[in-house]
Amino acid sequence: MTGYSADTINRRETALRRFVEWCDERSLTHPNQISKPILERYQRHLYYYRKADGQPLTLGTQHSLLAPLKTFFKRLAQDNHVPYNPASELTLPKTPKRLPRDILSVEEVESILAEAHPDTPGGLRDRAVLETLYSTGLRRMELVALRVYDIDRRRAIVIVREGKGRRDRILPIGQRALAWLEKYLIDARPQLLLNLHEEALFLNDYGDPLPREALARLVKRAMDQAGIKKTGSCHLFRHAMATHMLDNGADTRFIQAMLGHADLATTQIYTHVSVEKLREIHAATHPAKLHRDSDREALLSRLEVELDDDESPDRTE
Repeated sequence: MTGYSADTINRRETALRRFVEWCDERSLTHPNQISKPILERYQRHLYYYRKADGQPLTLGTQHSLLAPLKTFFKRLAQDNHVPYNPASELTLPKTPKRLPRDILSVEEVESILAEAHPDTPGGLRDRAVLETLYSTGLRRMELVALRVYDIDRRRAIVIVREGKGRRDRILPIGQRALAWLEKYLIDARPQLLLNLHEEALFLNDYGDPLPREALARLVKRAMDQAGIKKTGSCHLFRHAMATHMLDNGADTRFIQAMLGHADLATTQIYTHVSVEKLREIHAATHPAKLHRDSDREALLSRLEVELDDDESPDRTE
């Protein structure tokens, strides 16, 4: 499998292994034994499956476990390992476009940032990490993959190399985040560095590149210390960056470029989060406002008439 990230390969391998284990339990040991009805049985198995906590698999998880099967059997058919592709007409569950469950307010973000105390090398690193997350909206995997030379301090930009979809992009970084990064690079990183050839921007306390799991723990620890009890960690800062910039008038296409979304529809989910801001702007700026109680009463009377007309059973045009 070429052209895919390691994460994508691991997810697809996990999905295939799960299917193979299910097949083994039913004495299905060869691809030729797999038919569309068999795949539909597996799909029903995933639908009714319950995790240890009694919860079902989400539609997104079900989709991610079934989609690799379509690719797998398509390839088997193309290479003549099976006479036909049994998954060609398998209907996958539609993944819902969910709104982020929790959005950090500006005040909450600031309180989390304040919990990273820069009086130690580790604390200074943590503050630089949090500031970079909030300023750029980077994904967790993108932040830990940054190298020292990916920060252009003169131009105030961050270079993301092979982000999601193996796409490169260049992002601006705010002056405050850049100032914390510069302080980290001067005062903290040299103290954390053990291998002079290490190029990773953010290092853990042992001089190694900061792992993704450690990054998540770092964010969650700061949230707990700030008393923020919301679900998530790193991605909350990505959501917050997008939402706060939209609230302050940023164009959706600019946010799309910042987040690295190939499809604008993926970015537009954040416009729904800003509906409260839109409501405030509408109330403040729309010219058809009701300035007097008489206006309100007249409008309600007209609406009542329209409702009566709509409900008349034998109305003719």
